[in-house]
Amino acid sequence: MIPKNHPRYNSLMQRHLIEEGIHKGITSMQGLIAQGRGETFDYLLKEKTSKYAEEAIHATAALLLLSIKPVISVNGNTTVLCSKELVELSNELKCSIEVNLFYRTKKREKLIEKEFLKFNKKILGAGKKIRLKGLTSNRGLVDVKGIYCADTVLVMLEDGDRTESLIKAGKKVIAVDLNPLSRTAQKASISITDNVLRVIPLLIKEIKKLKKKKTSELIKIVLKYNNEKNLINSINLLKKGI
Repeated sequence: MIPKNHPRYNSLMQRHLIEEGIHKGITSMQGLIAQGRGETFDYLLKEKTSKYAEEAIHATAALLLLSIKPVISVNGNTTVLCSKELVELSNELKCSIEVNLFYRTKKREKLIEKEFLKFNKKILGAGKKIRLKGLTSNRGLVDVKGIYCADTVLVMLEDGDRTESLIKAGKKVIAVDLNPLSRTAQKASISITDNVLRVIPLLIKEIKKLKKKKTSELIKIVLKYNNEKNLINSINLLKKGI
């Protein structure tokens, strides 16, 4: 058992949850590798949400509230790390959650679906699917009622090829990625350089606050946000942590 006063408690707990997910068949071994890579960047951020991440979360909340059909995309890692919080976020937005996997099997889809059912949330993506144009990997298989017709997609711990395809399809993509240099972060409409476990609760809080704003005010928030500038600031912050 990891003591809560351990200086790296959160990172170690995340790793533990993903290891458990592997034994359950929800996450893959590649997911554990991705977690280790993310821990490196989080360490450089001192495992804290930066002001640049807060700016991106603020813009994200506004964009999601402006969206007609936002969809939250989940994989094995996000399922074992924060399924409860993602259900709360989807309920706040009244939007769908869809499972999307690179290492896709029917068994993994059903196991992830079962995890979300624990919180009374029926997710998309475990049934009949259609392929995104120009994407040949399993990431390209999406639910016709979900990501395929979404105007905004929230992706976390993601592969860059699908982000590019979603952007080409005319969708807005919000990425939660600890690596601001990744293709996902570089191609996304809004990139949040932070740990998903910190981001989702902050995003829920921000959405609740911005719900009181007029549409015109939300539009101003989105237009004011500059993702390229935010990424540069996040990269410089990481450099300071080296």
